[in-house]
Amino acid sequence: QVHLVESGGGLAQAGESQRLSCVFPGSSFSINSMGWYRQAPEKQREVVANISSGGTTAYVDFVKGRFTISRDDAKNTVYLQMNSLKPEDTAVYYCRMTRASSGFAYWGRGIQVTVSS
Repeated sequence: QVHLVESGGGLAQAGESQRLSCVFPGSSFSINSMGWYRQAPEKQREVVANISSGGTTAYVDFVKGRFTISRDDAKNTVYLQMNSLKPEDTAVYYCRMTRASSGFAYWGRGIQVTVSS
């Protein structure tokens, strides 16, 4: 099974910024929606942001105004710019991409983001 490859993340202080990247390695097909999810310890995975093939974005309320999702279709890459990080943003972040032709969803293995106060 193909997995997306996330990068960025790590440790940050509250108020700092981080940028996550996620690439679909070796893909030659069109990607429909791209998104970021996160899972905090002992909590369920939750959506953070999505971006459609047309560039329409959607954010969950707790990141609006702080996080920005973007995509580069030429590189099959999605980004998540995270500003004004808070300790409650601490989680494992996963990217997800949906193949345009089949609707099949691909996931990354996750990357840790830890924000200290």
